[in-house]
Amino acid sequence: MKRCVIIGGAPINNYEYIKKNLRSDDFFIFCDSGLKHLEKLNVKPSVIVGDFDSFENPNMNVLTITLPKEKDDTDTMYGVKYALEKGFNDFLLLGVVGSRLDHTLGNITILWYLEKEEATALIIDDYSEIEIIKNTTKYITNEFKYFSLLNLGGSVSQVSIENAKYDLNKAQITNYYPIGVSNEVINDSIAKVEVFEGTLLLIKVFNE
Repeated sequence: MKRCVIIGGAPINNYEYIKKNLRSDDFFIFCDSGLKHLEKLNVKPSVIVGDFDSFENPNMNVLTITLPKEKDDTDTMYGVKYALEKGFNDFLLLGVVGSRLDHTLGNITILWYLEKEEATALIIDDYSEIEIIKNTTKYITNEFKYFSLLNLGGSVSQVSIENAKYDLNKAQITNYYPIGVSNEVINDSIAKVEVFEGTLLLIKVFNE
């Protein structure tokens, strides 16, 4: 199954890096003001969705779903639900992390929604990659300067970290003490992160 790329309206500055992460067979859903990234991303929309309160409807020869301005789903959330209904289970979200903290956190919760729907999802912005990890092992290279593990709710235990500046051995990470913030991969090593019980947010910050 092809991957669905959701493009929101938050700023993107490093277009060249973003474009390196795109595939020729990606299915692109542009959400309202995400259309401002269309030219610089240089891709063809597969679907356009939005209430067009922040960007004018371009009236392109592309399936365009016009949403009401007053609704429960954000434009981005609607795009995700549409893609799930079409059978997609692999997602890349772009233009969803910006200066509006409420929108940013709302978009990060979409990662939890997609995990609940048994889909894989990744957010990439100008500085980082963000994903959900659950009952799994992840390896982090020194392509990333920092990485953080955050518990945004629920019980998370048996977390181990190896080959990092701050290692853990079957520790608990709670949602009221940010012990997992701003770790580092040691030199040319590859850090190993194991989460045996629970769900964490993994944020990997690029080297500049």
